[in-house]
Amino acid sequence: MRDNQYLYEKMPVSKAIVSLVIPTVISQLITVIYNMADTFFIGQLNDPSQVAAATLCMPPFILLTGIANLFGIGGSSLISRCLGKGEMDKAKRTASFCIWSAAGVALVYGLSFLFLKPFVLPILGAKATTYDHCFSYLFWTVTVGAVPTVMNACLAHLIRAEGLAKQAGFGVALGGVLNIVLDPIFIFIFKMDIAGAAIATALSNVIAMLYFAVIIYRLKNETVITASPSYFTWKQGIPKEVCVVGLPNLIMNLMGILSNTILNNMMSSYSDAAIAGMGIAKKIDMLTFAVSIGMTQGVISLIGYSYAAKNYKRMNRVIKTNSAYTMTLAVVTTLFLFFCAVPVSRFFIADEATVAYGQRFLKILCLICPMQAVTMMVITIFQAIGKQTQPLILSFIRKGTVDVPFMFLMNWFVGAVGVAWATPIAELCACLVSVILFIPTFKSLLNLGRITVQ
Repeated sequence: MRDNQYLYEKMPVSKAIVSLVIPTVISQLITVIYNMADTFFIGQLNDPSQVAAATLCMPPFILLTGIANLFGIGGSSLISRCLGKGEMDKAKRTASFCIWSAAGVALVYGLSFLFLKPFVLPILGAKATTYDHCFSYLFWTVTVGAVPTVMNACLAHLIRAEGLAKQAGFGVALGGVLNIVLDPIFIFIFKMDIAGAAIATALSNVIAMLYFAVIIYRLKNETVITASPSYFTWKQGIPKEVCVVGLPNLIMNLMGILSNTILNNMMSSYSDAAIAGMGIAKKIDMLTFAVSIGMTQGVISLIGYSYAAKNYKRMNRVIKTNSAYTMTLAVVTTLFLFFCAVPVSRFFIADEATVAYGQRFLKILCLICPMQAVTMMVITIFQAIGKQTQPLILSFIRKGTVDVPFMFLMNWFVGAVGVAWATPIAELCACLVSVILFIPTFKSLLNLGRITVQ
């Protein structure tokens, strides 16, 4: 069994946070970057229809991340709390349950798309100019690539629960780097266009999944992370504990899919350039969200372990320090994207109409970074200590509820640019609610003496 007591109990808080957060941020960034790489290399074809198709395909692909987070984040939280209590057998059973359940759900999801494509693609907003491109991309990334894509992210979360952040980061980075290398080969050399980008994504995730399988096998005598079927169980409350904690992340993905599908359909009423411009802005938005996720979810095991071990003073220091780091980075990111929106948009495509849309959308969407950072930190704290209701509420508010009515309203009064404003409005609401929900929890912990204010 690996001994991570020093990291979780003795290592200086700032150093412990950095050791967990940096690999997590890097892995999250690379996950988004290789998705952005698809947009970048497809954009070099200078065909707005193919860039638009890649944008329309984002929602069903995002759901794969939701499935991975359901079992990965839910499992990571439970495993870290089990380790804090010394419940090694339950930790192993949790890992096995998460691995096999994630693989099974991913397989069913991937095959379902193949049979439901005549219904799904029109709902996504695919038109005559984008339908075939959408199917080609989703066949390889979802039907063929569902299992490796989900397992890549899920296994990264699980091994991170034991403090193996570097190995987790390297595995995700491996998939990202391979995708960036393979994209131009399949798109330009093999002349497969958007289908080539999809094949590169699927293949890179297969290789990353194999890397994680090797890591788990090599550390089988040192880690609680195991895929052994003998440890798989539906008992001990494991399925409920995993799914309830991981559900908010899946909800965020599902609501994000609803939101993006509605947004894409609205944009499709304008032009392919509008869809492509929004796609570029959304890719950058995914990048900033990845930073928030990495900065916050990177410490979920540290908070969870400290909470379970009743080391509340250390837990408080972790929360305060990491919150300061996360907010500082969010503000810097907002300033950079706002003032560099034009060159950032032009980096993806030379089409001036698309760049015009992209930079206007990006200046609006970048405003959500600080609000997003607050909300995700609060969600992470709730998940780390096993809270259920609050993360669910915040997940529903962030996407698919508040923003959808504002999309219709702003589209009616302002047009395409107005649609983009719905996202900051929804994030502001989620941020305010997250603070309101967190205050009584924080006060109750203070009253119990569980957190000592420094």
